[in-house]
Order: sequence, then C-alpha cells, then structure tokens
Amino acid sequence: MRSLVGPLLRPILRAVDRYKLPDDAKKEVARDAQGLPTTDPGIDLVVREAIGWICRAQDNSPNHDGGVARHYSLIGGWGRSYPETTGYIVPTLLEYARRTGDEDVRARARRMLDWFLEIRFPDGGFQGGLIGAEPRVPVTFNTGQILMGLAAGVREFGDEYRPAMLKAADWLRDTQDADGCWRKHPTPFAAPGEKAYETHVAWGLLEAERVESGRGYGAAALANVAWAVTKQEPNGWLADCCLSHPMTPLTHTLGYALRGTVETFLYSRDERWLSAAERLARGLAGATDSGGRLPGQLDRYWRPAATWVCLTGSAQVAHSLLLLYRETGESLYFEKGRALNRYVRCTVRVEGPDEIRGGVKGSFPVDGAYGAFQYLNWAPKFLIDSCWTEEELVGAKHERELPEQTRRGSA
Repeated sequence: MRSLVGPLLRPILRAVDRYKLPDDAKKEVARDAQGLPTTDPGIDLVVREAIGWICRAQDNSPNHDGGVARHYSLIGGWGRSYPETTGYIVPTLLEYARRTGDEDVRARARRMLDWFLEIRFPDGGFQGGLIGAEPRVPVTFNTGQILMGLAAGVREFGDEYRPAMLKAADWLRDTQDADGCWRKHPTPFAAPGEKAYETHVAWGLLEAERVESGRGYGAAALANVAWAVTKQEPNGWLADCCLSHPMTPLTHTLGYALRGTVETFLYSRDERWLSAAERLARGLAGATDSGGRLPGQLDRYWRPAATWVCLTGSAQVAHSLLLLYRETGESLYFEKGRALNRYVRCTVRVEGPDEIRGGVKGSFPVDGAYGAFQYLNWAPKFLIDSCWTEEELVGAKHERELPEQTRRGSA
C-alpha cells in the first residue's frame, strides 16, 4: 500500500509515524534536528564511556549468555546477543584492559570467548544474525569476525581457544571458491550475491595466520582480496559492496572493504594492496567534508545517496585513513580521519541514562535509515579503535614537530 502512495503524501505518513514514537525517541529526533553538537568530549572521555556502554550492553542482553546485545533501541529496548560483532569487540576490550589494567573488562572478554565455544557449529562455522534468529546456519562473514576474537583470545589466554580458532579458520579456508570469493555460506539476512566487503573476513584469516602460520590462512586471505579488487573501478569505487544496495553502498560496508585491504597490505607489504586501498580511501576522503560529515551511502561517482550519516561507517573509514597516513604520510588522510572521528565523537552523549551514555547511534540524525533509533554495539567498538590510533598519531606528529631543544629538554 505504502509503495503506491505518491511523494506528496509520504511526508504526512512520516509525521504520523513520528507522532506514534515513544517520548524518548521523539526527544532524540528533536535533539538531532538542532544539528551536530559543537562540543567534542575528547578521546579519553569518549573511550571510557563507550567501553562502559559495551559492558552494559553485555549485561543487558536478554539472553544473559555472555554475548553483547546487538543494540539499544529507543523504541524496543535492548536487543538480543549478536555473535558477529561480539567477535571483533573482544580484541578492543582486551586492548582496553591492557592499557588500563581493568581486570573486569578483561574478564568480560573472556566470557564472550567462552560463549563462542558454546555456540559454534561442529564444522567450525558460526551462525548469522542474532541469537534466536532463524534459519540458524553457518555464515562466512560472521565466522570471520568471530575468528578475530578467537585469535585475540589465543594470544591473551593461551591454548584454551586455539582449537576453536583453528576449526573456524580451517572452515573458511576450505569453503572458499577457487577464485578467492566465498559463495557457499552467505548470510540469509542480507540480499543474495557476491560481497566485496568480505575482505574483512580475509583480515580474520590474517589474524589466525599470525597466531598459527603454515596452514594456508594467509594465502586464502590474499586470494580473497585479489578477487575483491577485480570489483574496483578506476576511481576506487567497489561494486557488490553492500548488504542490500550494491549501487549505493553503505559507508559501513565500504569501511569493511577498506580495512580488509589495508590489513592485507600491512601483512604482505605488497604495494598492489596499498594502491587498491588508497584508491578507495581517496574516494571516501573526497566525499567527506571539512567538518567530517560523510553521507551514509554513496554512488559509483562518490556522490551522496543518503541525507544521513552512518556513524559506524564514518568511524571505520576514519581508522583506515589514519592507518594509511601512518604508512604514507599523506596529510589528506590525517586531516579527514581526524575530522571523521571528531564528527562521531560530537554525537556521543557522555552524560544521561545508562542506555545511551557512551553509545553511538546507527545514524545521525537518529531516524536515518541505518540502525534507525538504535545505538549499535559495533559502532562504539570502531570509534574506540579509531580514537586510539588518532591519539597515537597526534602524539607522534607533535613529537616530530617539536624543536630539537624542546625535545632534549623534555627527556
């Protein structure tokens, strides 16, 4: 019915829908309608509050299984545990524990790892979707993300998690097609078809390779990235790089593809992957304005295809740009990476109710199409990681630019 309604009636229907919203959702819509807040709370405070939000998301999952709730919704409350993103949250929590000595956060990461041992399939794969979603089948992408957590678990805690890591990595290696693409075990929760953003699965295999070399994990990762870059156009844009809109991909899935390609270069030091990453990075940087606003979807000419910002994608792109700056010294990456991080930080509340304090919305404004009215568990993870890299690079840059006498005096 609604698809038949003319464009003149659609704003009226949206207004009716908003009238039905809970009060908290209405308030957040009104708050975001005032524009991006001008105050950046700063890296330290945002990281601390974001970690706190992730911990509360673990505690408030209705499953109470050790996994992290997928989201907090201003409409429906806390979502169920989400294996995929809990997988790559683990390394961030372990890094935070190492930096701060926070044993509670370290223990939380271990509970997540123990949960993975409970929910894995006998063949080594992991399910797509939330706990309780149907059909429950092993999925390539989700397995690759959990593999990152398992590899971090082996490095941190030892051999307890090694068998699960090896079985997951073996499964990914053995289910890969000859051309490097994974087609046999797609998620049932996205549109069908090849996915160039599965370079982020390749990154999971590279983490396993770093822990246990000689089993072909690195070669499988390189094969996937070699396949993915065949989808790249001269201006850097990637075809087949979205959950459901391949002609106007999300910055989130473009961010996945970019990071997987960057990590492949960092592993191999092969300039082919650096060139591919830079082509994609320049397109994304060019679509980002000086204030750090990056539209949530982009077309093949890097033109906006959305009026809202995908905050997850912005943080992911920021991190990859900063990593590329570290490798190349290209100032554009440094400037745009910092601007993107600041934009996302400005949206983070560092006061207020536990459900939203330290959380990162799916979209800005909150009623944008990606994760509408939700605070997503993977968004703060990517922001934390990116903020840490920004902090390190700013410190290193400041040290390089100090006069020699000042450096000696501070020694």
